[in-house]
Amino acid sequence: MYALKLELKLNNKQRTYLAQCAGYSRFVFNYALAFYNQIDHNDIKGSTSKKLDTIKILFNKSKKKEPELSWCSKYSSRIYQNAFRNLKTAFSRFHSKKAGYPNFKRKRNDCSFTVDSSNGVVLLAEGSKIKIPTLGTFRLKESLKFNCVSQTFTISRKGDKWYVAFAIDAEKIPPIIHEIVEPIGVDLGIKTFAVLSDGTTIESPMPYRKARTKLAKTQSHNRHKQMGNRRLKIPTSNNAKKYFKQLAKKHNRVANVRQDFLQKTTTKLLKKYGHLKIENLNLKGMMSNHKLAGAVTDLGAYEFKRQLIYKAPWYATKINIIDQWFPSSKTCSNCGCLKSDLTLKDRIFNCIDCGISLDRDLNAAINLKNTKDEVIKSRVGSTRTYTPVDRIPPTVLAEAGREHHGQL
Repeated sequence: MYALKLELKLNNKQRTYLAQCAGYSRFVFNYALAFYNQIDHNDIKGSTSKKLDTIKILFNKSKKKEPELSWCSKYSSRIYQNAFRNLKTAFSRFHSKKAGYPNFKRKRNDCSFTVDSSNGVVLLAEGSKIKIPTLGTFRLKESLKFNCVSQTFTISRKGDKWYVAFAIDAEKIPPIIHEIVEPIGVDLGIKTFAVLSDGTTIESPMPYRKARTKLAKTQSHNRHKQMGNRRLKIPTSNNAKKYFKQLAKKHNRVANVRQDFLQKTTTKLLKKYGHLKIENLNLKGMMSNHKLAGAVTDLGAYEFKRQLIYKAPWYATKINIIDQWFPSSKTCSNCGCLKSDLTLKDRIFNCIDCGISLDRDLNAAINLKNTKDEVIKSRVGSTRTYTPVDRIPPTVLAEAGREHHGQL
């Protein structure tokens, strides 16, 4: 099972309607969270789920009786039900220590909401239109290339663009052949995004660094606008609202450039290589250095590792996560000597024992390639091995020139 995310092609009326639906979902989420925070949990016993179910019942009664909440009836009931469901998920992640305590949603944030079909899965026909349950039919920027079925749909806004995301029950068939099946070490860096143990280098587009000057000019030109302050009851001016939309559009472009680079790079690596070894970086420690924090966040190293892990089964690639304390940069890849005085300024690794001299990142990538089992933190992806094309022994049909017969 995997998800599709498609951009919607909307007119102004549809944009307004979806923004109102997102506002309704945000209102319900904040209403339930505020109600939950006011409960005296010492007197009222029960699980968080049961308390939220009770709040949901009270909200339904209030929506029908109180005049100030009558506007809620104009929107789909699936919106508020999924808002309560999302709040339950947020508390579940908080109790399992996967995330912090749920925060109130703000209008300035990227708005989103979820709807689903109460009658089970719905058929999505191929073409340039999509019918979303309880919302209606919308045009797509990019046509859906095949028929599929789904039940839950999440509509979100990034900048000035709206997207719909849904999961489909399908599996990608992994390839039978990789060009290279030997283990390959991948060392992530700042000067160069990634260096592979076979000498391949990957350069990052550094989208935020390139857009930083334009962003600074935009912020400087709008510094005198009335930005608004809710605590001081200062309203936001109309020009400031236009500025926020313009700024969100620019940041969305930066995020899109980075995401496009990471998606294409991870797919290319997984298609070519059958076994990758990457280091589990201490990103929190790296970002504590204010001189490196901007460059580290601009690279998207965590997203790079996340995409490699979830795509690995699709392309039948083995992924080994190496322990973050393994001294890959300070160890000589030729003789194994440890150079403890290596600093970030040293871009060339010079071994005093064997005399080898090579690029620092390439040396680290080779060390990652040669790691032993005791420093491998986890293994993901395929457990099978695949043979390159030039190493597959010919079959009887191939020798007779009939290798393509019988193919569909």
